[in-house]
Amino acid sequence: MNVPDIIIAVDGYSSTGKSTLAKKIARKFGFLYLDSGALYRGVTLFAQEERLINKLGTVSPELQEALGSLDLHFDPEGRLCMGPRCIEQQIRSMEVSSQVSPVAAVPYVREWVDAKLHEFGRRGRIIMDGRDIGTAVFPDAQLKIFMTASEEVRAQRRYDELVAKGETPLLEEVVQNLRERDYIDSHRQTAPLRRAEDAFELDNSDMSFEEELAWVQGLIQGKFGIL
Repeated sequence: MNVPDIIIAVDGYSSTGKSTLAKKIARKFGFLYLDSGALYRGVTLFAQEERLINKLGTVSPELQEALGSLDLHFDPEGRLCMGPRCIEQQIRSMEVSSQVSPVAAVPYVREWVDAKLHEFGRRGRIIMDGRDIGTAVFPDAQLKIFMTASEEVRAQRRYDELVAKGETPLLEEVVQNLRERDYIDSHRQTAPLRRAEDAFELDNSDMSFEEELAWVQGLIQGKFGIL
């Protein structure tokens, strides 16, 4: 299928499988995949390592200046790196997950990440997932998808993901973390999580991954008149 050179924005709640779906679409249609959430997680890990987050989760004002020396980039495999160090595994930990939403809510952090995303976006033919890609980062994206799923399904997915990585989380803690992130993401002052008016909603609570791919392919074919 010959897909035109467009930008596809995939937004939605945490643990809805945005990154997994976006990566598969990128491989299938020859797009560049960008994970905006990884950048926010990378900033959070950086702030933790530099001790710029206190025990209450408050971000130190010193982070704004420190961002000037932060080198976050994606390697050829799409993994996030901090300088020469691959940090893909560290940024997916519960420790980072528990503080990424407060960090991502800081306006100057969002500005820093948005600048990075726009730099990548100039290349065209990309698919990007996050919380505000279709509403704030690329409001003119030619195709917008908003992903959602029930809280129970999302919590179980996140729990299984952490267990597969060797961690030993409590399901109750995972549920609480999701609820806190949902609230912060939806109520932050800068670019809150919401569905763009022209976004197509994908509720994958009861869908297999193959059904999701078929849904997206049908959406692309219908929207752009591809046979």
